Amino acid sequence: MMKAHRAIESITLDREVAHLKDELMPKYAKLIYNGYWWAPERLMLQSAIDESQQVVNGEVRVKLYKGNVSVVGRKSDDSLFDANIATFDDDGGAYNQADAEGFIKLNALRLRIAAKAGRKL
Repeated sequence: MMKAHRAIESITLDREVAHLKDELMPKYAKLIYNGYWWAPERLMLQSAIDESQQVVNGEVRVKLYKGNVSVVGRKSDDSLFDANIATFDDDGGAYNQADAEGFIKLNALRLRIAAKAGRKL
């Protein structure tokens, strides 16, 4: 079930929402393990998780073989996947390659500052 749920999340959740949910899950599990089911912090995390799941719906096909589960198909009316964008061919202007230059420079800024300060990375 977990593998199927994660598969449908992978096409319905925004990437950053999915990453944040993954980061929150260990804290959530720790709260439950320590008996804080009714604690305000557990309820707050539950609200965030519930909100993330509002668009998680659809169908997942799985194949079971010798104790393994393989996802062989998934679809959802709320899927964020767009075949026109997920291509190396013409994406209809969805992505401008020139945008990457500024992004790369910005993300590398901390590395250039450290190098200028003489730090080894």
